[in-house]
Amino acid sequence: MIKILHFIHTMRLIATMAIFVGFGSMAINAGATLVIDNTAHAQQGGNVPGNALGSMSDAQMWRAIKGGVRGDVSIPDKQAGQLVQANGDAWRGFRNGPLAKYGAYAMAGIILLLIIFFVVRGKIKIDHGPDPQGRTIERFNALERAVHWLTSTSFIFLAFTGLNILYGRYFLKDMIGAEAFGMITYYGKLGHNYVSFAFIVGLIMMFLLWFRFNVPNFRDLKWLAVGGGMFTRGLHPESGRFNAGQKIIFWSVILGGFSLSFSGIAMIWPYEFQPWAGTFAFLNNFGFNLPAITSELQEVQLSVLWHSIMSMVMIVIVIAHIYIGSVGMEGAFEAVSSGQVDINWAKEHHSLWVEEEMQKNSGQQQPAE
Repeated sequence: MIKILHFIHTMRLIATMAIFVGFGSMAINAGATLVIDNTAHAQQGGNVPGNALGSMSDAQMWRAIKGGVRGDVSIPDKQAGQLVQANGDAWRGFRNGPLAKYGAYAMAGIILLLIIFFVVRGKIKIDHGPDPQGRTIERFNALERAVHWLTSTSFIFLAFTGLNILYGRYFLKDMIGAEAFGMITYYGKLGHNYVSFAFIVGLIMMFLLWFRFNVPNFRDLKWLAVGGGMFTRGLHPESGRFNAGQKIIFWSVILGGFSLSFSGIAMIWPYEFQPWAGTFAFLNNFGFNLPAITSELQEVQLSVLWHSIMSMVMIVIVIAHIYIGSVGMEGAFEAVSSGQVDINWAKEHHSLWVEEEMQKNSGQQQPAE
């Protein structure tokens, strides 16, 4: 019994000594580690110990990654070596900043100018009044009117759905709620993609029908010199079927519309159509210093920006066109509604064209000998 008690007492002493030795070793190791870390920190001059990241700190590394630095990868897609595409921040900043702001200024500005013009000039009347006998002349036939309405209505739909994507979340979302806004935007985007092809068809047909009437000539300079007579009552410069102002609208719609169409197609099929690298390479032949090599994502970003900019320009032009063709001028809207315009209106605004049409009609009415 005494031997057993003595054995237990001995084991307690051994256990106690083991505990003290263990704690002492931990303290010594902790102190040694602290000294070593401090020494290494002093020797590295503040850089990462062990040279695992070279002389770059974590903050410097992530700053470089956010800046678009690209590393080496063994897979075929070398784009995977870039963790962060820095151009996205610049793209987002421009789209949501200057583009949205100045686009709104441009649309509000043209509306304000038209209101001021209407207040000062008033509605442009037919100076000689409508023909007392009610005579009219065909301005546009059924096909031409159909092409006009196909192009114009599709553009208006595209304009509203596009503007909703850019501006809708700032006011429409709060007005109708997030769920309704999301549904309108989603289906509006789908409709935007499909209706755009109707717009393209309208552009092609418009070009084929009216190209020969919209070739500029020296007579257009005289028309522009007097502002088409829109600022002076009783002044009506000579003009053919389309005056200089209408020719400007025509070429703006054709060139701007096709530019919109190409950038839109590049957005719908981003990996099939990449127009910007080739465009930049072509422009560099004329002294520009543009990046001739762009990634697929950069191609999409550039297409979105160009599409948005051209849309704003087109919307401003079309707003002015709608004004002058409706409330701004007496007798103009009938050209695209019934196709028949008052003969006095036609003589005042398209005198040379009226003469040509009358000569055609008189030649057709001559009896055969």
